[in-house]
Amino acid sequence: MAWKLKYRCKACGYEVEVYDGRGLFRQQITAMFCPDCKTVQNIVVGGIIADVAPSFRSEVGRLCLQCGSDRIRIWDKKTCPKCTSKREQNDACIDSAEREHTRPEVKCTSKREQNVKFQGTMEPTGEKEFWT
Repeated sequence: MAWKLKYRCKACGYEVEVYDGRGLFRQQITAMFCPDCKTVQNIVVGGIIADVAPSFRSEVGRLCLQCGSDRIRIWDKKTCPKCTSKREQNDACIDSAEREHTRPEVKCTSKREQNVKFQGTMEPTGEKEFWT
């Protein structure tokens, strides 16, 4: 059986529920980070469903359940997807400034704001629920 655990970002308050263990039908729920919609999505892997639908045997080739992106990857259960995305945007801003051209889709912030905003670490809240 498994546990449903809640994580919260200390910096921005983003919350997500993830699963630890296997379900009743031997399936595992894997938390995946999507850089496009900046969320964590839970996907079913393995178990009885994988016997019938081979695409469910692994995380490879899966799509984000919210936006359909194929760029999802396994979440590390530490990094906030909302704060990380802001950090990546500012890294792009700094890189583009170094190359002396800008990307209009990237909203730049000052170094001072970077130090304040981008300390988004997800931590377990201690809330957990038994799940089958």
